[in-house]
Amino acid sequence: MAEPSYPAPDPRDVDPRAVRRAFAEAAATYDAAAALQHEIGMRMAERLDYVKLAPSVILDAGCGTGDAVGDLGVRYPAARIVAFDIALPMVLAARARLRAGRSTFRRLLRPFAARSMAEAAFVCADINALPFAGVACDLVWSNLALQWVNDLPRAFGEFRRVLKVGGLLSFTTFGPDTLREVRAAFAGVDGRTHTNRFVDMHDIGDMLVHAGFADPVMDMEYVTLTYESPQALVAELKAIGATNRTRGRPRGLMGRARWARAVARLEALRRDGRIPATFEVIYGHAWKVPPRTTPEGHAIVRLQRPGRRP
Repeated sequence: MAEPSYPAPDPRDVDPRAVRRAFAEAAATYDAAAALQHEIGMRMAERLDYVKLAPSVILDAGCGTGDAVGDLGVRYPAARIVAFDIALPMVLAARARLRAGRSTFRRLLRPFAARSMAEAAFVCADINALPFAGVACDLVWSNLALQWVNDLPRAFGEFRRVLKVGGLLSFTTFGPDTLREVRAAFAGVDGRTHTNRFVDMHDIGDMLVHAGFADPVMDMEYVTLTYESPQALVAELKAIGATNRTRGRPRGLMGRARWARAVARLEALRRDGRIPATFEVIYGHAWKVPPRTTPEGHAIVRLQRPGRRP
């Protein structure tokens, strides 16, 4: 009997093992280089100002070194925060950061944040297979982690599974124009992939609806960072663990001539002495509502007994 054949992996998919290894290695250098991630997290948090929510449990999905944990604790002092990341060194760094009280907000408002700090929990876990049984959370927060997930519909399904009815999913990720300068510079250099595959904002909105979320709100903005050299750009990406981790990435040395060709293309973009790098930042949030159909696809009809007349 012939063995079953399986489709070849998509070279544009990320390699989960390589992603875990890269972020594990970057745990010690992440905070010093993650200015963009911190800024986007602050802008993401500002959007919560317009949301009426009093969560008792918050899930920080892809917490990194815990930049948001203390600030979420200050914003929602009665909430228990469960933070997780795929890389164990990141989880350990997040826990150490909370204990040391490095956040300015925690240092200034320690009496108000004491409860959430005491109740924060840290877990090493995968977004696509959350180790939480049943519904538990009122808010799922995920800042710039979903671009490292191959199966976004599955991730959204997992988020919905652990959210309570009426709970909120709030997230950011990167869109297709992210690192377009790098992608163009390496195009045709060696026939390999050199940047992640980033999903379009409208496709993400459709995925949320198909996953059973309601009232998705999507927004996007471009952020351009500049660097003194192509090497500085690559070094910063490496410091935060965000270098190329696709399955189709080059596995050996690129070679001096190919690297020089890519660098020359980036140098041609230099303006005012700096090399630009574009990031398309996508913001999204959506609510969990009661299911409208059964798992078999049958419509759910809810009957409510009318109240007794006075």
